[in-house]
Parts: sequence; structure tokens; C-alpha cells
Amino acid sequence: MILTVTLNTALDITYRVRSLRPHSSHRVSEVVERPGGKGINVARVLAALGHRVTVTGFAGGGTGRALRERLGATPGVVDALVPVGGATRRTIAVVDETTGDTTQLNEPGPPVTPAEWAAFQDAYGRLLASASVVALCGSLPPGVPVGAYAGLVRTARAAGVPVLLDTSGEALRRGVAARPDLIKPNADELAELTGSHEPLRATQDARRRGARAVVASLGARGLLAVTSEGHWRAAPPAHVRGNPTGAGDSAVAGLLSGLVENLPWPDRLARAAALSAATVLAPTAGEFDPTAYEELLARVAVTTEASAA
Repeated sequence: MILTVTLNTALDITYRVRSLRPHSSHRVSEVVERPGGKGINVARVLAALGHRVTVTGFAGGGTGRALRERLGATPGVVDALVPVGGATRRTIAVVDETTGDTTQLNEPGPPVTPAEWAAFQDAYGRLLASASVVALCGSLPPGVPVGAYAGLVRTARAAGVPVLLDTSGEALRRGVAARPDLIKPNADELAELTGSHEPLRATQDARRRGARAVVASLGARGLLAVTSEGHWRAAPPAHVRGNPTGAGDSAVAGLLSGLVENLPWPDRLARAAALSAATVLAPTAGEFDPTAYEELLARVAVTTEASAA
């Protein structure tokens, strides 16, 4: 079983408008609601790839109930979310149909009490007993300690479960020091962590800070991986235009599925890059286009990268 952790879950709402214009009213042509938050997005893609997935984290209030109802209708995904007294947040994606651009509005998460945090840690420890790998994904809601991911990484390592960390800021900095098996920052998160804007040098520095392997999302330039087995870059055959929401989460799903299937690193990276690009091409934020994925997978170029000086 693959376990994904989303401490700051969300009900994702996508609005489509003909053209997004500031200071004006808009008629929405379509509304799509789905359970969201980075780890839930990862779980949905993993389930579509045929893997058994359990999701945990927090959910509460009317928004949390709506999220869990929709999550229960997702084949292959088991709900192990921990209840909280506050209301789960919403995220709003407004898609401009004329340009294809997306504007994202993210609410803050619900406050988490010390008792709720302790209840989650207990549930997490129990779930690790049957997990083959765990992914710790996304931002921290108010009330959760900034070093929370570092503690969860150490708990997973003590249980002998490989752990992937996908977060940002101080939570990432502290989490890396706990020595996760893999981190998956984007270019901005990587630069914030290391202070370097040169991707290969920054990725190598992130590994020296504690991560056993680093896969950086570089947008249209694809993925850059630095591991103990080698350095690679994986890129789709051409720049794809569309909605990038969830593309990084699909890349995480590709990396996790490749890990549990014991694929070599180049194959894991090709899958992650193809899934990421197929997510950009999908009409609904956070989904991936299966036909595009199969086509892109055969065309992703994975090349060996030389070490930085």
C-alpha cells in the first residue's frame, strides 16, 4: 500500500470563464469540484495507474464532509483522514478559456489543536505498519509545528518505510535535515532552500543537506534528478500549453509508482515527466490525459547529466 499525507487538504473548485478581466463580472461556463491537496492529487493519479493508495491528513467542517464524500467515490483510494474541528479550506482555480491561463486562489487551512495533531501522529504510526512507501505533501495548516515533516520523516525511517517529501519553505528546510529518501521541489522551492538559481548545483546542494535523492521540477525544461546512482534530466518532446495545476503532483505519483515497481531511475523519470505533461494537457485541473500520457511516455528524452563544478 502507498500512503500519502496531506495535512492541508482542500476542496478544489475550478471555474471556467471565457476571458478573465480584472474589475469586472464574469459568467462561469463550468464548475468542477474535487477533493484536493497535494497528497490527494498524488493518490488519485496513483489509483488511476492501478496502485492501492491510502490517504491521511486532516478534514473538517462542511467542506471536509464534501471532500470526503467525493474521495469515497474515487476508485482505488482509501480514506484515512483524521477529523478536526475547523473547516477544510477551498482552493479556487479560474481558467481563462481564451488564453488557457489559470489564476489560483488558495484559502488558509483550519487551525489544528495539539490534541488533533497528537491524534494524527498516532494514526500515522499505525498506517506506516502496512505502507510500502509514504509521501508527505503540501503546506502545513495553522497549529501544526513547522518541524512537523521532519518528525514524520524520522518516524517513517524508524519504521523502515521509504519517504518522499514534497513541501516548501521552512518545512522543507527542516524536513531535508531529517534525511528523507527523496524530495521533489520546483525551481523556486529549490532556490529558496539552497540560495542557488543554477538547477544542477542547487540540486546537488539539496542532496548534501540531507536528502538521499532530489528530483527538481523545472517547468517546461522537465525534471532534473540527482541520486546516488547518477544524474539525469527528463523532458517531454515539446513544450505543452495548458493548466499546470497538479502537474508536480502527477510527477510525484510517477516517481512513487516507479519506486514500488522497482523501475530504474531513467524509467521513473520518464514516467514522471510524461504524467506531468499529460496533466497540463487535461481539461480539468489536477487530472491527467491518459491518451496523451501514453503518447508522451514513448517520447520523453532522458539524458545523463554531468556533475556541476
